[in-house]
Amino acid sequence: MSSVFGNKIHVSIFGQSHGEKIGCVVDGLPAGEAVDLEELRCFLSRRAPGQRGTTPRRETDEPHIVSGLLNGKTCGAPLCVLMDNADTHSGDYDELRDVPRPGHADYPAAVKYRGFQDARGGGHFSARLTAPLCAAGGILMQLLARRGVLIGAHLLSVGDVRDEAFDPLLTDDDTLDKLKEGFPVLSSDQGEKMLEKAEEMRALGDSVGGLIECAVLHLPVGLGGPMFDGLENRISQAVFAIPAVKGIEFGEGFSASHLRGSQNNDPYRVRDGQVTLLSNHAGGILGGLSTGAPLLFRAAFKPTPSIAQPQLSVSLSRMEDRELTVRGRHDPCVALRAVPCVEAAAALALADLLL
Repeated sequence: MSSVFGNKIHVSIFGQSHGEKIGCVVDGLPAGEAVDLEELRCFLSRRAPGQRGTTPRRETDEPHIVSGLLNGKTCGAPLCVLMDNADTHSGDYDELRDVPRPGHADYPAAVKYRGFQDARGGGHFSARLTAPLCAAGGILMQLLARRGVLIGAHLLSVGDVRDEAFDPLLTDDDTLDKLKEGFPVLSSDQGEKMLEKAEEMRALGDSVGGLIECAVLHLPVGLGGPMFDGLENRISQAVFAIPAVKGIEFGEGFSASHLRGSQNNDPYRVRDGQVTLLSNHAGGILGGLSTGAPLLFRAAFKPTPSIAQPQLSVSLSRMEDRELTVRGRHDPCVALRAVPCVEAAAALALADLLL
């Protein structure tokens, strides 16, 4: 299984959901860059399980940096972060090696790896691997912030409950900072309704999907490249590393297909000696290059496939129909904990292009 991202800043993610440890290696970091471990812990705590509306699995997600850091600063060597897996109930997954969960990677993984894959907790396909993704992304976000580039995201929707959207021409850094202090929504009332929706799904033995909207401020104009090196390409590749992501759109996204050019084009004007945009339907990207406007994208998360309701499946060993009731502890809405994961994925792509 190859889980490596980046051309200049290489990030490797390793481990399995119920293995002894999980972690990441970040190679290519400039030497002499400070890494604030307390800030990294705070970032990781936003993704950690055990919060309201999430799985009751408890993990400290304490990052142990075992190489690449000396006296609090990068030393040029590959930076390796290890995290312990402690609260695992592997027995809950015994049946899934033979009876795959609908909507999960169990079946295609069993075929590809000929039954040798780690099925406990989903193995390397588990959302547990977003913890080291966030460790790598959290470190890179610190380096990007030092260069003035800020990344922030919020829950735009959970099921049919919708938050306010970002202003397409967002200029307020404080808006992104406030999202990191509590439940990541712009409207606290809608945030409470989202949590209620998740608990409603848990009570029904079901799950629900959601949308996360991410903004990046203060990118220099012209970052990225045409064709395969475009900002959309690189960000999309990183974001799709997050399990349960099934769609991504930038700016108006799919809605642009319903507009005219006269409606979708973003007019230019000169203000205070600078070229500025009067609107931002493009989401801050044209031709794969940053335009100077805020970079805006949304990621769509499917409902958690591991639900308590009976589902139709098969026995792979007997090649006969089976009914499956999934045991274990699962999020009723994975999007609730995925906001920092989206921020981290964006940081991987942008740091690889910018640093």
